[in-house]
Amino acid sequence: MRELASPSYAGTRDRVAGYFDGTATRVWERLTSDAPVSRIRQTVREGRDAMRAQMLAQLPVDLSGARVLDAGCGTGAMATELAARGAEVVAVDISPKLVDIARVRLPEGMPGRVDFRAGDMLDAGLGRFDAVMAMDSLIYYTRPDLEAALQSLSARAGRIVFTVAPRTPLLMAMWQAGRLFPRADRSPVMIPHDWRRLQVAGLGRVGRISRGFYISECLEVQP
Repeated sequence: MRELASPSYAGTRDRVAGYFDGTATRVWERLTSDAPVSRIRQTVREGRDAMRAQMLAQLPVDLSGARVLDAGCGTGAMATELAARGAEVVAVDISPKLVDIARVRLPEGMPGRVDFRAGDMLDAGLGRFDAVMAMDSLIYYTRPDLEAALQSLSARAGRIVFTVAPRTPLLMAMWQAGRLFPRADRSPVMIPHDWRRLQVAGLGRVGRISRGFYISECLEVQP
């Protein structure tokens, strides 16, 4: 198994954390609410809602007794849905500010429970899980780091449902354009992948969601 704490993984993780704990915090707070947004951001909102529904459809409706990791929980929408199905959820994100928003937004009276934590989703101290949900939290990593992350999670989970940015012409053009901007002026760039080239045991494709500026591929890893 590859070393998890590779310099490239740690560097990307820290850049993403800085971005979401900086200028992006309020943008994501608004995007993941019911507040009015621009037409472009509305397509992203709709795409994320559709992807979340597709990922949740891979799990049983009744998750009572199941322990689920929401890896990269953001402002908590996935964690809320999982708890509503009765799951015991560990919701972790590298952005403490987003975790704070998620805590405030969690409705009372959920049949399940959510344990919010700020930190690395690969932390072995989080324990073992029946399932891992990682929506758009692995899209910034190189193929070696992505494969190593999935191998790490697979060792502690019965099933992983996650997303990658697919290698479509539009996304590749956006990726190349993003590299032209000065590093200090751009958000962490997602790295498109051809899922068929990922070397991960038990990997399969679920489906793609494409809504305007949101394009994401849902995959799963099963034992």
